Order: sequence, then structure tokens, then C-alpha cells
Amino acid sequence: MSGSLPFYQKHHRHYDRGYRSREAQSAVSQYQQTSSTYSSQSKSSSKGIAASFTALDESSLSPLTKRAKPTYLAMDKENQIIGYVVPIYRGSQEYASGLSDTEEARLKGSSGYMARRGLFSSAMEMERSEHHTSRRSVMRESAERISLTKRIHDNEEYHKRMNEDNLMHTPEFVIKPRSHTVWEKQCVRLHCTVSGWPEPRVVWYKNNVSIDPMANPGKYKLESKYNVHSLEINRCDFDDTAQYRVSAMNSKGELSAFASVVVKRFKGEVDESLPVPSQHGWACEYGITFETHVVDKFGVSFGREGETLSLGCTVVIYPNLQRYKPEIEWFRDDKLLTPSKWIQTHWSGDQATLTLTHLNKEDEGLYTLRVTTKSGYETHSAYVFVRDADAEVEGAPGSPLDVVCQDANKDYIIISWKQPAVDGGSAILGYFVDRCEVGTTNWIQCNDTPVKFARYPVTGLVEGRSYIFRVRAVNKTGMSHPSRVSLPAAAMDPADRARKGTSAPWTGQIIVTEEEPAEGVVPSKPCELTITEATRNYVVLSWKPPGEKGHEGIMYYVEKCVAGSDSWQRVNTEIPVKSPRFALFDLAEGKSYSFRVRACNSAGVGEPSEPTEPTTVGDKLDIPAAPGRVVPTRNTDTSVVVSWEASKDAKELIGYYIESSLVGKNQWEPCNNKPVKGKRFICHGLTTEESYVFRVRALNAAGLSDFSQESEAIKVKAAIGGGIPHASPAPPFGITVLECERDSMVLAWKQPAFIGGADITGYFVDYREVVGGVPGKWHEANIKSVSERAYRVSELKENMDYQFQVRAANMAGVGIPSAPSEVFRCEEWTIAVPGPPHDLQALEVRKTSLTLLWKPPVYQGRDEVNGYYVDIKEAAAGIEAWRGVNEKACTSRYLKVSNLKEGETYVFRVRAQNKAGVSKPSEATEPVLADTKPGTKDMVVDVDDDGVVSLVFECSLMTPDSKFVWSKNYEEMTENPRMTIETKGGKSRAIFNNLDVEDIGIYSCIVTHTDGASGSYALTEEGVKELLKVSHDHKFPIIPLKTELAVELQEKGRVRFWLQAEKISANGKVEYVFNDNVISQGEKYKMNFDKNTGVIEMFMDSLSNQDEGTYTFQLQDGKATNQSSLVLIGDVFKQLQKEAEFQRKEWTRKQGPHFVEYLSYEVTPDCIVRLRCKVGNMKKDSVALWYKDGREIKANEKLDFSEGVLNLEIAQISRKDSGVYETIVKDDRGKDTSKLNLTDQGFKDLMNQVFSVIANSSTPLKIQSTEEGIRLYTFVNYYNDELHVTWKYKDSAIAFSDRIKSGVVGEQLWLQISEPTEKDKGKYAIEFFDGKGGLQRTVELAGQAFDDAFAEFQRLKAAAIAERNRARVAGGLPDVVTIQEGKALNLTCNISGDPLPEVTWLKNDREMVSDDHYLLKFESGKFASFTITQVNTADSGKYSILVKNKYGTESGEFTLKVTESLGDIGGSSYLTDADGNVVIGQPPPKAATPKPSKTPTPKTPTPQTPKAQTPTPQTPTPAPATPTPPTPTPTPEVPDSSAPPTPSGTPTPGDGPKKKVVEKKKVIKRKDSVGLKSPGGSREGTPNTTPCTTPLPPED
Repeated sequence: MSGSLPFYQKHHRHYDRGYRSREAQSAVSQYQQTSSTYSSQSKSSSKGIAASFTALDESSLSPLTKRAKPTYLAMDKENQIIGYVVPIYRGSQEYASGLSDTEEARLKGSSGYMARRGLFSSAMEMERSEHHTSRRSVMRESAERISLTKRIHDNEEYHKRMNEDNLMHTPEFVIKPRSHTVWEKQCVRLHCTVSGWPEPRVVWYKNNVSIDPMANPGKYKLESKYNVHSLEINRCDFDDTAQYRVSAMNSKGELSAFASVVVKRFKGEVDESLPVPSQHGWACEYGITFETHVVDKFGVSFGREGETLSLGCTVVIYPNLQRYKPEIEWFRDDKLLTPSKWIQTHWSGDQATLTLTHLNKEDEGLYTLRVTTKSGYETHSAYVFVRDADAEVEGAPGSPLDVVCQDANKDYIIISWKQPAVDGGSAILGYFVDRCEVGTTNWIQCNDTPVKFARYPVTGLVEGRSYIFRVRAVNKTGMSHPSRVSLPAAAMDPADRARKGTSAPWTGQIIVTEEEPAEGVVPSKPCELTITEATRNYVVLSWKPPGEKGHEGIMYYVEKCVAGSDSWQRVNTEIPVKSPRFALFDLAEGKSYSFRVRACNSAGVGEPSEPTEPTTVGDKLDIPAAPGRVVPTRNTDTSVVVSWEASKDAKELIGYYIESSLVGKNQWEPCNNKPVKGKRFICHGLTTEESYVFRVRALNAAGLSDFSQESEAIKVKAAIGGGIPHASPAPPFGITVLECERDSMVLAWKQPAFIGGADITGYFVDYREVVGGVPGKWHEANIKSVSERAYRVSELKENMDYQFQVRAANMAGVGIPSAPSEVFRCEEWTIAVPGPPHDLQALEVRKTSLTLLWKPPVYQGRDEVNGYYVDIKEAAAGIEAWRGVNEKACTSRYLKVSNLKEGETYVFRVRAQNKAGVSKPSEATEPVLADTKPGTKDMVVDVDDDGVVSLVFECSLMTPDSKFVWSKNYEEMTENPRMTIETKGGKSRAIFNNLDVEDIGIYSCIVTHTDGASGSYALTEEGVKELLKVSHDHKFPIIPLKTELAVELQEKGRVRFWLQAEKISANGKVEYVFNDNVISQGEKYKMNFDKNTGVIEMFMDSLSNQDEGTYTFQLQDGKATNQSSLVLIGDVFKQLQKEAEFQRKEWTRKQGPHFVEYLSYEVTPDCIVRLRCKVGNMKKDSVALWYKDGREIKANEKLDFSEGVLNLEIAQISRKDSGVYETIVKDDRGKDTSKLNLTDQGFKDLMNQVFSVIANSSTPLKIQSTEEGIRLYTFVNYYNDELHVTWKYKDSAIAFSDRIKSGVVGEQLWLQISEPTEKDKGKYAIEFFDGKGGLQRTVELAGQAFDDAFAEFQRLKAAAIAERNRARVAGGLPDVVTIQEGKALNLTCNISGDPLPEVTWLKNDREMVSDDHYLLKFESGKFASFTITQVNTADSGKYSILVKNKYGTESGEFTLKVTESLGDIGGSSYLTDADGNVVIGQPPPKAATPKPSKTPTPKTPTPQTPKAQTPTPQTPTPAPATPTPPTPTPTPEVPDSSAPPTPSGTPTPGDGPKKKVVEKKKVIKRKDSVGLKSPGGSREGTPNTTPCTTPLPPED
């Protein structure tokens, strides 16, 4: 067998080669080309050499004997022959020398090596030139070679004779046998080269048992030629998996070498490009080597039941000999087919044909044509699929298959079959079995009702006759076609069948002994009685014959016994059986039976055998579980390879059915109609480029399992180019060296990020030499996969550079290799510190912690490792961010890392230390996110009712393939006698069998096939003690109590003792104990026990002094007990007795009108104090009276007892309302009184509550600017004179002064800061006192707030100054003056203003100048007079006076009307009224108080100033006839309430008292009459005219 390819790249039958990736295809193709090149060369070379020696032999030119004649010789420096070298059986050209790399390197320096190379080269040259040289040249060259050989041989013999002892040595294996892994049905050859003198004797062993080729003809072939020994194993099967040993022994000693052969059971197509060792070697017959080629091969075929199908191939055999016929064999599923009525074979000389005349589903399978010649054999295989025939009724199931007679006896035959893959769309209800006697065509149905179990005993047969059987399936729609009939089976005793010969085929193992009869020997008891099969219909027994049985034939009696009784009943009294096998029928289903057997002969009946264990009649076989994960992989354009995980714990598994469906269609079609036993199958007949999903179910005789989960969708197309990426694993990465010795290196790597469609089953390591930076060819380091992620690569060369690559494998195949590692030099490590740890793993990841695990260094250094350090850094940080987690080295190989930042990603590494120092850090882990995944649960400890302690871990994120793996101290617990693991669904429980201090440790659990679901629990010594205590409480239970024994008082002072148990059964009992004496139901004690609620009560109407003591309730419920006691002694008892007496009095009080709630008070948000009480048991005649300090308070309203609430409200409460309030309710049944003391402290508490309401109603402090300064204020809903407030500045009480004042106006509380400065900035607060914590309102008078307020204050202040000092006309001018021509007119008005205003008189809006006619005067800075010396008509018009200073301007005007002269009436003086009209002959009215300007004033009250009354000058003359309406005076709008402008002569606030000024208007009267007309009549009390004013800004 060729060893040129890794075994995992070798194809098997029933498997296409397209699963390889591009890289694998390229490598295999190059490998095959190299192999084929060498094969052709070696074949031609061998032919040339063989021809040469044949010629030499015939001419007898060789001086050597035939036995000693060598072909290729290896010699040492003295030209002594040291061995024979042949090409090793490998296809690579580098092995053409026949030596391994190690051996070749060892021999390169020897002359023997050079001689061998020379001989080999000359042989090759001979091959090249044999067609170009003459026979003479060939003879000459051969003679020279023989001469050289003879000289070497003579030299060898000479040295042997000279120094024979030195030449003898023990056997030594120059080349040791190599282990192999092969597929089933292939051949394997183990070979070795042995040196030693005398020549060693070689023996081969299998599992330490010597191999004898004669015992198994054709199985083993041993060869020993020229110190090369080989063992060839033909057509390996599973039993050939073993350890093989070759032992070489001579007189000097013995030496053994070992090799393992692993045979993998797998059905598939063999890669025809791989060479297969010849069974027979060179052809001996005819001296010819046959070359066989199979062409025009049959492919995958599809047929339907009832059809005829032919398979054929053209076979070309070279050379073509007409009389030579090869052996043609056809196989189905590796079973040789023989011609029958169903199968016909034909060989035409070059065409091999197989015809299936009537297809049935039994014909489905892998068909193989094998053409065998003397030179070897060639095979070709393809699969044949057989579909069900169309059902007679649509929806009927498919027909059963493989009907077999499993067991037969004289009165029964047991039939078995396999269920069909197609159920017609509804479940199969069962099966009907039909029989037919051989030679007839009459089919009889054996069972009246369908049987579901695929095994049935047919009874009622005629002994000695043969029968055939068939089976039909039925569902609710209809009946299937009948199955193919079984082979005939005879109804007869197996012993008779063995003696007479089988008239019909029969299966089963029968042991029958017939010896010469001998009298007087009673057989002993049979042995090893077992139940081989048990169903609800029958039980099959088998046993071994007795040891002592005499020489005559024996028979057996079978006895049964119902379990639990000693009554044995003989089953086969009339028909004893001769064979050691028997089936029992008519057993009651559900009952348990025991069985035994007796042997008998003519001498008597022997002792019974040992009875079987009681067996319950019923189907012992369960339907298998659904298969596991289904993984499809691409194969060809019309096929897909489907792999799946086997059903767990399946018994008597028959095989699997596979179904496929187009994605989204949910229309399932069977891929096979005959069950397959493997876990891998090629589904043919699919549509190219369509996407399919697959599912699998298992079957046994009990039925078909549920379907597996659907596979992932896969598109059907050829796998050339890598197949589907998710099937095989991704490449591993992170290859590092853990240890290095002179000839070996230990590698480690990281698991692939993606494991593919199934679990990783192992890894394969390849290596290659790197010479001068140029890498060589890859070589396999391991033939068998390794499960660990670390491996030692041996047989390396010291000081040589190597590269490595690793592949991961799963059930879908071997993944692509990893990237080549760094170049590592193979040199022994001598450093003192250890190597790096490896295989770091992060578990139990939470948002602030995780647990890090690692494996120890392979290289320990000079001393053992004594600790580890863990480093951490953020994943995105630089290398300088590494920092240590533990300052002190930890001795364990795990560490919990805490204080992580949630949401941060970290990486970790570990360093090991020994006495010499600290190692290099390990490879960093993959980034780990510190986060608790949703659904994560922690491990918890649980103690059940029986005191069993267990750890429970629950996972809600499981997949169908997930498993719980438990560990202690992070080492997996495989078989821990101290614990039992139970898993159900998503919960696993680790149960402590006997909790003790030995169980202290950290227990962890990992859930596989999840995203790191894991948890742990640290069991400490204290925890064990606590758990043992809890466990003890559970083992020895007590009745749990919801409440302990307690006492409470009820109505009338009745005393109730009570407790409540959590749970108590109907059998619970209670004893009542007082002072150690049991008390019982009676006049004094009343007991009650409610078992439904667990409430236990005892009542006493009253307590006397004799009832002082201890009360105990003792409970018992089965073995559980409990008790609770209550001690009523001393002050406790007296207090209870006092309270009972009070309750009795209370009950008496409540028989009449009474207070349910006694008198209390509450304060409303409006600061109204409401006294209230609640009364009960009132009627119409009941009255309620209110009293204060003993005096009755008359209620304003009629009392209403409908709601039972009495109220008394006190508004604006003050100290005068303090006192003792009393309420009395009474009627003819009695009375009740309630008092409320609102004096001293009571009144203080009330007022504090009032103050609290006031404080809570206060508004936030606000800032207001006035002309005096800045004011802070707040409003309350109600102000009480008793309210205590404190103004604070920077948290300190304010000391008031003339500049800072506080006050209250209505409901406003204010703080006035006059003339504020920078020092007044800061935090101000008003604090309300309510007797508790008080309430503060604060405001920050600083920054922008202060700047704005101060600016507004400056503006208001300037406006106020301007208003006070502006120029004014105070009065004295009438609105209209009517005067006769020729008279003199004199008018005077008051002028005010600071600075002194300028006075201008105008006539008709034109300025006037004082002259003789118009006399204009301004005297004393206060009086302005206007005089016309002699009035004429030209003086009529509009006159006005204009006064002006820097703060403003004001004017006053009047109209002068001149009438014709009436004569001289003399001069008179006139007074003007407030409107400026001349009043003649009227008493002066009282001047009206001037109204303030209608300027909007804020609601903020301003301190009031006393109002001054403005005197009005007396006017003796009546008012003018036409009064002029007053002119409104605009006043500057200011935010505060400024005083209105006051006319001249009117005192203003702050001016002090002033003299009242009365102006007199003097008019020169003539002696004749003078008339003053007043068109509108006289007006008394007309207000003064208000001049128009235009304020001006003050001048600087």
C-alpha cells in the first residue's frame, strides 16, 4: 500500500473526491504525478534488472549460490556487506533510495552508501541503455558486476573467518515498521529491515499472539528477503485493528518493534489513482503480468420497484489471452452476489453485466464489480437507488423490506422486517404478516390486527413444512404493496434440521450433539440461561447444554413462574425441545416471570438451571432518539454528502433514513429507501443550483424515531474549489513552541475561530525543513489525529530549521491548513526558567469579573514551576499597557480576575516561575468583552427535603448538541465517586453523595456548544458546615411554623393564644401545656385547630392572677415535631392583664354613643384650624356639645351625625384661642367625652403647624427695585402676627438698621435695602420657624441679578429727583377772563422749581415783553404776576405762562375776552378758583385733594406716608362763566408707587408743616357796575388746573 498520501486525503468508496479544497487538490495532484513518475521508472528498472539476472542464471555465470545472490548491496568502509537495500514502498521521489531521511543522513558519509548509490545508478543506466546495446555489451557489464559482487562476498567471508566473535551482534532494526490507518476492505503492508549476526529469526505477532498464515489462508502473507521482512494483511476488516509486533531473535539476543494498524469502517468510493498492493505480486502463470482496465463504467442508477435494471462495464485486460478468463464478482454492500431468480450475471469476454430482473428496495445499495486476475484485481462501484412503486391507493405507505425468518422451531417461526421510508403522509398504524406454504400460491394473513413491532411470531404451522412470508404496511389511507417474499423456512426443531439437513434456508446458531447412547446417566442442569429477546408477544430463551449429559441425545423442558411465587409450571409438557433455544407465547403482558430449563433423556429429568431474573412481559426495545446535528457538504453537480450524529443510546439500531426538501417547499422526499448503517450518505439525483435542506431519522424494530433538526440549506453544485465553507473547520492559528529537544519539538496552537458544521474531532500536524530560507516539502507528523491542541513532533534533525502547519478535522472532513508558522530551530533548550504556559481560556465571563484557566509549561526549566503571574491590558491599548493582576504568584492553574470595567474588552497572558526566575509570557488570549450575556445564570446550591446537597447550574441558551461538563478545581470530573451528575433539559445537578470536608473546592460547569455559558461555586469549610447543618434539619424534619406562639386581645378583653404552621397533614396533633400541665377543652379554655390553614388557637375569657405562667403548644405530624412557648410572667403578664381589662371597659363604652376617633385638630391650606372627632353608635336623640375652658361653645350649624364626624373651625387663630376644648356626646344610653388641651405646649404645637402651612404657602423670594433701593419680598396665603421669620444674609441673621429694614404689608413680607452697594451682594434667605426644621426661601442677589436691580434703582431714583425738582406752575390763573375795555387786569400765580425756573409769558403763542401796557413780574422766586394797565379789545386772545428749568417745563394758560366798556366801576381784587376762574362774591371752597396720577403701581405695598391736604385760596368772586376742563398731566411711569406731584404751596412728605397760602386777585373796580360773565355758571370746589408738564433730564 502506498504511503505517499496522508490517510485523511485517501478516498473511500461511496465518496467523491471533490471534497478537497483547491490547495489540497493541487498538493494531491503534484503528489500523484511524482508517484506515477517513480512508479514507471521503478517498474522499468525492475524489469531490466530481472531480465539481466534471468540471463545470468541461465548461463550459470554467477559464482554465488542462488540463496546468497544479492541484487542491491550496502557496504561499509571495508567493503563488507552490511545489508540489502530496496526502494521503500512510497510514491515520492525522495524515497527512491529506499531509505528514510534519518537513515540516508546516517549513511551519506560511508563508502557503503557510495557503493550502493553506484550500484543503483548503474542499474538505472542499464535500463536506459538495454535497448541500445548488444547482447555482448550486456554480458560484459553483467560479468563486471558479478566480479565486483564476488570480490565483495569473498572479502566478507574472509573477515568472518578472521574475527568471527566481533562480527556477531544482537538484532537491530535498521528500519522499523510504521503504523498505518486504512479504510476497511483495503490492504496494508508492514515492513522492516533487520540487521544482526547470526541472521535473526523474525516472528510477527498480533496483540501478542503469533500470526500463522496457514490458519487464515489468503488473509496474511509473510515475506523475508535480504533482511527485509514484511507482513501483508489482505482486505482489512474492523477486527484487524490491533497492535502488531515484530520480534527479531538470534543467539546474541532478541529485539522487538511495534506498529499499530487502525481500520476505519467507512463505505465509500476508492480513489482509483491510489496504488493498491498486488495480492499475488508478479504473475507466476505464463510469466505474464496482466493489466486490467474497467471502461464504460456504470454510474449512479435509479429504478422503481417492479422494473428491470442492468449494470454493465467493459473490461480491458492486457495482454488479451483468449483462453484466459478472469474472475468476475459482483458485490452489493460488500456482500457477494450469487445468481438467483432476482439476479443474473453475464460475462461476454470483455463485457460484465449484472441484471436485476425485478427490482425491490432490498436491491438498493452500493454495487461493486471486481475483476480479479493473477496479477491483481480492479474494482468499480456505484450506487443504485430503488424508489417505491406507485401505491394502489394514493396516500398508502411504501412496502416493508428485508423480511427475514429470524428464528424457527417445530411450532413457530419468528419473522422480522424493516419499516419503509415512505409512510404516505400519515403515520403507519402497523403491519400485516402473510404466509404461504412452499409449493402453493395460497397466501394466508397471520394476524388479525396490525402489529407495530417489526418482529412477529407466526404460529399454527405444520411441522416439517416450509413456508415463505411477506409483510404489508397499513395507515389510515390504505394498504401498501406486499414486500418481497422471504427465503423459505422450515417449521421443525433445529436439532432435527441439523441432523436431516436443511431442506430450506435457515438462519441461526444451533449447537446439537448426537453421540452414542449410554444408559444410566441423568443430565446435569443446563447453564447460562438468558433471555435473548423479549416483546409483548413472546420471549425467547437460550442456554448452553449441560456438562454431564451421557452419550445419548437430550431434550429440554422449559418452566415458568410468576414473580413473587414459588409455583413453577412446565410450558412444553407435550412437546420437549431438542435445541437449546425456545420461544414462549401466551404470556400476560405487564406481568413479571422467571424461567428455568431442565434437561432430560431416557435416564430421567435433570436438575433445573438457575432461574432468570424476573422479566416483565412487554416491548423492551425503545424507539431510538432522533439523530443529532445534520451537516451537508457539496459533492457533485447532482449530489450532496450528508453527515449526521448518531442517535444516543440507541439499541438494536437498524439504520437511518435521509430525506431532502427544496428550501421553502416543505415537500420531503426520501433519499434512500433502504436503511444505511453509517453516519454519512451521498444523496444523489438532486437538481443543480437548487438549495436543499436535509433531515434524518433512525429506526429499529420498535419503530422510527423523530426527525432530526433540519440541516442548513446548501446549494447543489460541484465541490471543486473548496466545497461549502461552513462544513469543515477553519484553520487553526497561533502556532508556538512549548519545548524543544535535540530531535523533537512540542507545538501548541489555538482552536479555529469557526469549527464548521460539527465538533472538531482532532488535528493533523505537518512539518517541513527550511534550508537557507528555502522551505522544503511538507511531511506528516501524525497519522492519527490528536485531540489536544499540543503535540510533540519527533524524529527531527538537530540544529535544523522547521516550519509547521496544522489542520483541524470534524465529521465533515479535514479543513484547510493553517498558515505556515514562524521558522523554529530544533535545538535543545538549556535555559533555567520554564517555558511559557499555553492554552489560555476565559470562563465565567461577567460584567466585572472572569476566570482565567491555562495549562502548565511543557518545559519546566531547571526546577519545577512554583507559581504563575497573570497580566492584563485593554485590547486596544499598546504593549506598554500590560500590567499584573496578582502581585503574589498563584500556585493553581486558574485565577479569578475581578474589578473589570463593564463593556471594556481585555486580553490576558500568563507567565510561569520557578526558583530560577519568571518565564516569557504566553500567547495573549483573544479579546474578551467584560459583559454578562442575557440569560446568564449563576450556579446555586440546593438542599432538598431529604437533606441531599447539590449544586445546580441552569442554562437557557442550549443547543441540541450542548452538554454540561462539571469540574472540580477546574479539572473535569469524569468518574467522581463522591458525586452524581443528573441532567434534565437545560438544568444540570451535581449531587454530593456524602458531603464532607473532602468536597471543599471550586466547582464549575461549562455548557458546550454555547457562547461560553459557564458558572462556578466555591465550597469552603464554613460553607460545608452550614450545608451540613441545613441537611441535618432536612433529614430530621420539624414542622415549619409561619408564626411562633403569640397572644392577642380581642373584644370584651378576650385573650387569644395562637400560632400557624406552614404545612400540616390531617394526622397532625396538638397538645396544650400550661406550666408543664396538659390542659384540655373546658369552660375556661376553648381550643381550635384548623388543619387546612395550620392555625392553632386557644381562647380565655379573662385573665386572673392564677393564669400567670408559661404556655406551650406541642405539635406532632408523623415523625416531624415542633413546639412553641410563650412566657407570661411579671410585668409582661400584668401589662397583658391591664390591657385585657381596658378592652373590656372599651367594649362597655362602645355600647352607647362614643368616640371612634378622639378629638384632634388639623390645619387647612387656608390656615383655618379645624377641631374634629369621629363618633359612632349615634341616634336621633343623641346630642353633641362643645366646650372651651368649661364654657359651652354655640355651634353655628345643626349637628349631622350621618357621617359621624364633628368639626369646629377657628379662623385667624391667635393666642386668645388657646385653651382646653371638650366634646361631649350623650343620649339615654350614656355619654362619652373627648378633650383636647391647646394650652402651653399644645398651643405651641398647633401654632407650629399653622406656621408650617404658612411657610409652605410662601412664594419664592423675588427682587424689586425702588427709588430708595432694592427690595426682597415674598407672599404668603395668610399672615399671622405670631409668625416668627428670620432674614439671613450669607446664612447669618441680618442686623436691621435705618438702611436695611423689614416689614409686612398685608400678606407680603419684605426686606428693604436702601442705597445698596457692592457689599450687599450675596445670598439672602427668609426662614420661617415652625418648631421643627423650618423652611427657607432663598435668592441670590449677585451677578447679573444685582446689576439689573441696581441699574433699575438708579433709574427710579433719578426719576424721583427729577419729579420733585422740575419747574411747576402751582395755580392762580383762570381759564377765561372777561373784562370790560379800559379796565386794568392783574393776575398772579405761584411758581416752584429747583433750580429757580425761567418765566416766559406768551400771547397767542408769541413771547411777550414787559412794557407800560403789559407789566410782567417775577418776585421772590415764587410769584409771577401779569398786569394789563388798561385793557382794550386788542388785548383779547390766548395767554400762557411757560416755566422751565433743567428738570422740566410746565405751562399755564388763560383766555382773555374784552367787552365794551360799561363805565367805571372802580377797581376790585379777585380770587381765582382751583381752575383759574375768577370768583366774585363767593366764599372760597375747600380745595380738593389732588388725585395721584393714573400710573400703574405694582401690587407690592409701599410704606404709606401721611396724606397732606392742599389748601385752596379763598376767592370772594364767583367763578368764571366758562370753566376749562383740566388738562391731564403725564407722569413718568415708575415701578414703585411714587407720590403724586403736589401743587406749589402744598406740603409734601418730608417738608414739614407749611403755612397755607391764600392768593388774592386784585381788580381795580370803577364806581359804576362791573359785570363778570360766567357762561357755564358758577362751580364750587372745582379742582385746580393741572399744568401740562414735560419733564427734562437733569442737567449736569
